[in-house]
Amino acid sequence: MDECLIGAFGIALAVFLRWAFKTLPGEGWQILASLPVVKTGPATWQGLNVTYYGLLIAFAVVVANAVMLVLMGALHVPLWPILVLQLMILLVCLPCARLIAQLVENKQHTLSIGGTAFLGIVVAPLLVWVTNEVLSSHAGVGLPLIPTLAAMSIAYAFGEGLGRVACISFGCCYGKPVNSTEPWAQKLFNSYHFVFYGKTKKVSYEGDMEGNKVIPVQALTSVCLVTVGLISMLAYLKGYYATALGTSLLITQSWRAFSETLRADWRGGGRISAYQVMAMVSVVCVVLFLLAIPADPAPRAELRHGMLFLWDPAVFLVLAGVGFAVFVYTGRSTVTSAQLTFHVVREKI
Repeated sequence: MDECLIGAFGIALAVFLRWAFKTLPGEGWQILASLPVVKTGPATWQGLNVTYYGLLIAFAVVVANAVMLVLMGALHVPLWPILVLQLMILLVCLPCARLIAQLVENKQHTLSIGGTAFLGIVVAPLLVWVTNEVLSSHAGVGLPLIPTLAAMSIAYAFGEGLGRVACISFGCCYGKPVNSTEPWAQKLFNSYHFVFYGKTKKVSYEGDMEGNKVIPVQALTSVCLVTVGLISMLAYLKGYYATALGTSLLITQSWRAFSETLRADWRGGGRISAYQVMAMVSVVCVVLFLLAIPADPAPRAELRHGMLFLWDPAVFLVLAGVGFAVFVYTGRSTVTSAQLTFHVVREKI
């Protein structure tokens, strides 16, 4: 059952990613809707743009949280401690995505997934400890440390892997021009590349590379991280919790450090970006943590039990609420605007 579910999940994700890679670089896949907010003339309004970026990020967050719920439920952990932990993660990490970008890139209107990931890795053990302390008065209710961190790291791999398709939609986190790379890289990426269209995409207004072949670094990241998530999930379900934790975090953070060398967008000053430093520090922290913390006993995961969580109406409402909140927070574009006009179609009256 484990292999069948992971295989089906992997096929579904592959279909989604293939569609995203082919479709989202197009001009029509950045702005989802424009809402009139301020009247600027007799027949014109200033519009607030709502982006596919926010919708896709919300989708990625919902999938990541659903994966974590299934993996923790497979250990027969009660539902509400998991929800408490997930809520704390979101409350700590989401606001910091913008703050870290401001500190590193000196930009007020962008989000930093790399900085958020680093913060999540650092504070995750503390959040698990806080959750267990809060639940200490309830006998038998607690979260096993290593399996919980493994479930969180696997969920993170899926969350960022799927979240990178949002970057394709907005044209951010873009790769270097193919014609500026080494000959072997040009030979490879002349066949596999992105070409973005749309003046409001970041690759156009910041990188001035609309219509040019660029390294598809977002796609490479998505494929790498989703694959790591599937492999780590299988290790988790077979009871190798420390292996799942180490595999998911070490590979995702090592890839982050390397993938920065393929990107052309502004990542702060210096030859080595702050995000590369964060990723390398994360790798060291994970290795030291796995060496220092003994694996606490945990039951063998039962996937069937974890899947039952997804049929709970409370879980559906929580995931829907989280997705909507993330969409509202990340979907409002502050770097693009719109001028809207409305008129009556006389011939249809």
